[in-house]
Amino acid sequence: MSQLKKLAGQTAIYGLSSILGRSINFLLIIVYTAYLSEADLGAFTGIYALIGFFNIVFTYGMETAFFRFSTGKSLDPKKVYSNTQSLLLCSTLLLGTLVYLAAPFLAQSMNYPDQAYLFQWTALILSFDALLAIPFAKLRLDNKALSFATAKVINILLNVGFNLLFLIWIPTWIEAGAFSSDIFPSTWGVEYILLSNLLANGLIIPLVWWKAGAFHFQLKKEILYPMWGYSLPLLAMGLAGVTNELLSRLLFEFVLPLNFYPGLNSREAAGIFGANFKLAILMNLVIQAFKYAAEPFFFRQSGEKDSPYLYAQVMHGFVIFCSLLMLVLSVNLNWIGPLFLKGSSYTLGFSTVPILLGSYLLLGVYFNVSIWFKLTDKTAYSFWITCLGAAVSAGCIFLLVPVWGFMGAAVGSVACYLVMTLVCFYYGQKFYPIPYHSFKGLVYVTVAFALSYVGFYLELGSFWLDFLAKNLLILLFLGGFFLVDRKFISGILEKK
Repeated sequence: MSQLKKLAGQTAIYGLSSILGRSINFLLIIVYTAYLSEADLGAFTGIYALIGFFNIVFTYGMETAFFRFSTGKSLDPKKVYSNTQSLLLCSTLLLGTLVYLAAPFLAQSMNYPDQAYLFQWTALILSFDALLAIPFAKLRLDNKALSFATAKVINILLNVGFNLLFLIWIPTWIEAGAFSSDIFPSTWGVEYILLSNLLANGLIIPLVWWKAGAFHFQLKKEILYPMWGYSLPLLAMGLAGVTNELLSRLLFEFVLPLNFYPGLNSREAAGIFGANFKLAILMNLVIQAFKYAAEPFFFRQSGEKDSPYLYAQVMHGFVIFCSLLMLVLSVNLNWIGPLFLKGSSYTLGFSTVPILLGSYLLLGVYFNVSIWFKLTDKTAYSFWITCLGAAVSAGCIFLLVPVWGFMGAAVGSVACYLVMTLVCFYYGQKFYPIPYHSFKGLVYVTVAFALSYVGFYLELGSFWLDFLAKNLLILLFLGGFFLVDRKFISGILEKK
């Protein structure tokens, strides 16, 4: 259990940067919902879904390939780093140029006439993200968690600072006559969000590159060719994490029937759904923090005799914690939601949040069970599993959104990750058996999900009575955990 504690410690450090930084960033939703229109929120939702999709394309699985070839292939990690970063530099220049040149087409296709500059800025954001990917991965591999966390938090603070500057402070100064609206157009909304992101990412590059260490430009076929073959299937796997969000948030406004929600057009409704998606971000933060720590950890432990048992324990702890988090957030949504989403229209999507939390939980489970094809070099399986998930997600979007609206998109999210997880688990047990606590894990997730909706809809006529009754459900869940999993708890507490 000492290795499990070590992983928990690393996750805590990464989680501190993710949760602290992203929580600060998450607070921007208060600014967005207070100072921007639902239409601007819809534009923000759609464009950032596209950015999430293209981020995976720009790095095409090379982060995981970097971990694999730096630890398990008897290669010089410094040479692997230099070659990987050199390859990313070249591909980023090519892909960034293509997206930049395609900006007018993207603007027209996504119904942003005369706003091609939005997608030109998007191309620059994507390029900066790609140039940071491998240096950040090297910090993780070298166990420089504090350097990683510091850089991430600085990046978030810069982004938040620029958002506040453009959306609140400068408009105030313009009203006072300090600036001209010709310099900072008052009609801009999502433009300022993109510009803030662009400036924050560009300014952080020198710091991250310095912390990661120097690299020499080199493209050696004997190193890159095997990495290329390993990473390309992971491109499909990476898209798994964003396929659902791309389809549910980008396509939502095009699939939702006109006047489905009275008084809202499709883009405004998409903005409301995207804002509620943000409420599920805490689950995503935990998954991201876990992934930062777990991916290099899994590769380092792969040669140990008891690694399958260790992977099973990691999964079990992950499921318990995330099930509890889903329950805590869901039962308290009646007062947490309005704290962050300003405006009564956003409450229309509150009922989808427990489902969205569940979908993020399943995405985290999928990350755990997918370790088998990374360790056995059978990454081609990720392509077929992702295609299946994309088909399920697309089918749900086109079939359910016209009927159920927000709820149809949320159900599509859960269905996508559930199918992918089950298929990946099935093949994983064939090629790399891991003794997961499958039945217990299923019970925890099912009970937590059921209690989440019981708590969400529970109303006793008084805020404090509701608060006490809802949170008693959390104690009920914890009581069941301590009763059923005493052996797991005692193992965690052992001093080894």
